Amino acid sequence: MKIALITDAWQPQVNGVVTTLVELVREVERAGHEVEVVHPGLFRTRPCPGYPGIDLVVRPAKALHAQLDALAPHAIHIATEGPLGWAARAYCLKRGLAFTTAFHTKFPEILNAALKIPHAWGYALFRHFHKPSSGVMVPTQGVLRMLGQRGFRNLRGWTHGVDMGLFPYHEEVQLHPALGVLARPVSLFVGRVSYEKNIEAFLQLDVPGTKIVCGVGPLEASLKARYPQVRWLGILPRDELARVYAAADLFVMPSKAETFGLVMLEAMASGTPVAAYPVDGPLEVLGHSEGKVAGGILDADLKSAWYRALAVPRHEARARALDFSWEQSSRMFLDHLVPASQDRTAEGLGRVCETVTSLSSNV
Repeated sequence: MKIALITDAWQPQVNGVVTTLVELVREVERAGHEVEVVHPGLFRTRPCPGYPGIDLVVRPAKALHAQLDALAPHAIHIATEGPLGWAARAYCLKRGLAFTTAFHTKFPEILNAALKIPHAWGYALFRHFHKPSSGVMVPTQGVLRMLGQRGFRNLRGWTHGVDMGLFPYHEEVQLHPALGVLARPVSLFVGRVSYEKNIEAFLQLDVPGTKIVCGVGPLEASLKARYPQVRWLGILPRDELARVYAAADLFVMPSKAETFGLVMLEAMASGTPVAAYPVDGPLEVLGHSEGKVAGGILDADLKSAWYRALAVPRHEARARALDFSWEQSSRMFLDHLVPASQDRTAEGLGRVCETVTSLSSNV
């Protein structure tokens, strides 16, 4: 089956959406399908205002339409709501093709935090974007319920995973020579240094030890000036990031707008427990049924969560991370796809059921 994956977020960007899509492509191709990624690197771009490191495609419609015509995919998935996403949406509507979409990021929350645009306006725009989608893939049940309450339709649950080989388990906190001698405990945050991450809730925590931040973003310069005692590491290669996870006593997720939070899974895979607010992403990653939590602590008081997370055994964090896999995520993705047009179904999408059945029998 030929799948067209259209995304405004792709390498060399470093964020959870890119990680998810890279891992997804790897697993889907491993299952025997062909994935054509249509990304900003194939077009003329310009920097996103106020968001260093992210480039936006300029007027992609003509070139994108030609690419998709030539590819004639059996299934079309629009991963993001940026310029490429809108151009792909217009292409599908013009040609009467069915497609799926994904809701990876609460952009209405970012627009509100950065530009004071009312939440209702942002969600109305995104509801319009996703309205013709045959399936809107959503990473957590909490976000799925929220979108349903806001009038989104055709919602599909689609969890994510973690690479257990890249983030190996360590029974004890590791020393990291490049970081030098650090006051313990070491508290770690990994993610965009941006409005939606609520990072100051972490930076302002009155707790002992050392705080480390891995990531860049529009608030980086101002926050580095205000919190010089914090270790700011910027963006690290993923193998180096794995060593930083292993050197931390706990991971802090201060965001209240997280749709999933892959970085929590990466930390937990290393054995590093998580302290977070009881909101959508952390509830999915740490939450079990009947209100039970594993791998960390959820608390509306982040300082309380921090102290209690220090007592969470590292093996419990790893055990919870094992509940998530990219293989499972890719199976769900393939199951949610729809045929772009009926005349392509027999050749392409009909093979999805065979693939899903085959993969399931091996689990």
